[in-house]
Amino acid sequence: MREVQKIHAMPKHESLVPDDLFLILDSVDDAVFIDDAAGRALWLNAACEALYKIRRGDVIGAHISALERDGVFTPSVARMVIERRKQVNIVHQNKEGKRILSTGIPVFDESGGLRFIITTSRDITELIDLQNELESVQNALEGLRTQEAFRHGDIVANSEAMRGVMRLVKRLAELDSTVLVTGESGVGKGLVAKLIHENSKRRSFPFVKVNCGAIPESLMESELFGYERGAFTGSRAEGKKGLFEAAENGSIFLDEISELPLNLQVKLLQVIQEREVKRVGGVVSIPVNARVISAANLDLFALVQAGGFREDLYYRLNVVPIHVPPLRERQEDIVPLIGRFLNQNNKNMKDHKELDPDTTALLLKYDWPGNVRELQNIMERIMITTRGSVIRPENLPEFIRNHVAAESAATLAAIQKSQGASLTDILDRAEKTALLAALECCGTTRALARRLGVSQPTVVRKLRKHGLRVPQKPQ
Repeated sequence: MREVQKIHAMPKHESLVPDDLFLILDSVDDAVFIDDAAGRALWLNAACEALYKIRRGDVIGAHISALERDGVFTPSVARMVIERRKQVNIVHQNKEGKRILSTGIPVFDESGGLRFIITTSRDITELIDLQNELESVQNALEGLRTQEAFRHGDIVANSEAMRGVMRLVKRLAELDSTVLVTGESGVGKGLVAKLIHENSKRRSFPFVKVNCGAIPESLMESELFGYERGAFTGSRAEGKKGLFEAAENGSIFLDEISELPLNLQVKLLQVIQEREVKRVGGVVSIPVNARVISAANLDLFALVQAGGFREDLYYRLNVVPIHVPPLRERQEDIVPLIGRFLNQNNKNMKDHKELDPDTTALLLKYDWPGNVRELQNIMERIMITTRGSVIRPENLPEFIRNHVAAESAATLAAIQKSQGASLTDILDRAEKTALLAALECCGTTRALARRLGVSQPTVVRKLRKHGLRVPQKPQ
């Protein structure tokens, strides 16, 4: 089809579509396509040729059905305008997969009959990509805001083990289930319980902590459930609310729950099930609304089997268990904890002490049977007893130095007694021992490489080989 058809194919109305108008339309950036009322192409501008990868001479005179069949327009906006007799806006794709925004506008004559369909199109692929990018950034920011909204409090969670605990804590904070926190003494069970409360819908109400092992058995019932006036000798004349009532709408944390006497375990079970308490000396049941979080450093199930803890109460408390791992199983948390306690003590004591790298190495080798609480106490002790500004290995308590020395000697002896082991196995053990000894003394793999006298790629490869890594440097 020849180029000259572009004007002559249109009805001759010189005042309506002068040649200058086509010159103007041919110079605009948006693609312009004109069809007649029957759906045949009358004219298109240069931008339309470029956008749809077509030639003007090949398209003029073609019907919209043929153009749709050939995949030029998928779908044809002009066809939709003819069918609907009104303006149509769609987003579709061209042959190259670019996303295009097309608007089809009907042009009517004086009697209301359809004369032309003018379609304008523009490539919005980049705009959509930018919008998607913006949404990704906004989602990432929302994720960060969510993380910031979830307060970690005083808990360090650099290790994967503790990150798993934090994920569970976050989930449980959104619910209202009874929770049992388990773990060795000093791991931070109380901090986990408080964290659940502080991130829950009950955060504006009291968090009442009860140490079941610290309250005399004779006072335990009245402390937990309260008493009426004159209930016993020495009681207040006006009576007293119990701790369950004090925790109304909030949370009550029953620490060392294994120490609760068997006779009170029955009453606690009733309170949890019926959500009401009866004070000592009272006859009226008082409704209570407190979330129960308990903690134990003993194996409660083993205690149940031994007859020292009620089985029905155990299952009522253990709806959702959280186990806090000991410090020796989350070494990545040790250096950040050391840094935190160092900074806290420096601030409290108005001092500026720092740790020698060899001191940090020794602290990392110690097993910490007392967990975070023991580490905190040791850090305070050595801050007080060290006279200089640098805390060196000799400033550590003797039992830590002796323990580490014994462990190192045992490791060396095991290597020396590796009868029948291959040279590769012996060297691997020695290599891992050397890495563990140097690990965390430096803040980066480059510094670690300098300390060990090897290249940084070698350090990275060896750490990966033995499943080790350099924890984050303390702030």
